[in-house]
Amino acid sequence: MKILVTGGAGFIGSHTVVELVHAGFEPIIVDNFSNSDLSIVGKIQEITGRKISFYQIDCKLDDHLEPIFLENPEIEGVIHFAAYKAVGESVSEPEKYYHNNIASLTCVCRMMKKYGVNKFVFSSSCTVYGNPEVIPVNEKAPIKEALNPYAHTKQLAEEILFGLCQYNQDLEVVILRYFNPIGAHESGLIGELPIGVPNNLVPYITQTAAGWRDSLVVFGKDYSTADGTCIRDFIHVEDLAKAHLKALMWKNPESNLEVFNIGSGVGHSVQSLIDIFINETGIDFPVKYGERRPGDIPAIFASAEKALGLLNWKTERTLEEALRHAWNWQQTLEKTE
Repeated sequence: MKILVTGGAGFIGSHTVVELVHAGFEPIIVDNFSNSDLSIVGKIQEITGRKISFYQIDCKLDDHLEPIFLENPEIEGVIHFAAYKAVGESVSEPEKYYHNNIASLTCVCRMMKKYGVNKFVFSSSCTVYGNPEVIPVNEKAPIKEALNPYAHTKQLAEEILFGLCQYNQDLEVVILRYFNPIGAHESGLIGELPIGVPNNLVPYITQTAAGWRDSLVVFGKDYSTADGTCIRDFIHVEDLAKAHLKALMWKNPESNLEVFNIGSGVGHSVQSLIDIFINETGIDFPVKYGERRPGDIPAIFASAEKALGLLNWKTERTLEEALRHAWNWQQTLEKTE
């Protein structure tokens, strides 16, 4: 079965492509490499021992995307990762986020409709919940006012998919609301590859530990948590990748759209993550504490019971493994700036 994977050379996309190959699927990568690198395709091929089809195109443009459907009439599903994802950047460049994240979704959906492809797995985010009143947060929690443009694009995308499913009963959509993916492939061949200064915590930790950064800045130490730092639900990227396979193969007997939280179900503070990394690697590094970052919330972690009950999915990797794998990956990289 051919599966189109938009953003398939990115952090989560690349690990999902590996899992697709291992499960017997034939993934086709679409990526413009704006937040990834062409070398990742070769690394995926090294891990899987398989040649991977890929197209370097912009999936928000019909004339870029349509030829792929024409050349691959066997495509039976789409996993859509292609989106900008940095909360801080979305605050400073909201126009960029609204244009890219919404246009890419609607373009992909148009091509799917035109060429009779109905299975769709969408990469959403726990940010759609805003600042939840109750944690762990489950899928019935209200969708609150978005705290940043990135979160708002995910809310809008989900609304679009709900609307499309209402008017196209053949369309089958699974929305996965991620919590905080970290780590790297256990081989050390693929991992998170930020372009420039990292926006996510773990790459900043590993780059600081490697001496690429002078110090790690923790945004806020005055939250109402045990150590004053934010609490998040960190999940190994390989576990997250496997959730996409479960979603792709799952058939909902009652509805053509379903939503799942994908997280560990356990909250860890930013400070505890730093402490675990230092304990696992034996490498200490300077840490500074700055002001709170706009758009951040004090705490959020998942209730993942629905994914366990319906998808038979749960996390298997530990936080310690994720941080060791992230550090192994960091050590393969060369500083580019």
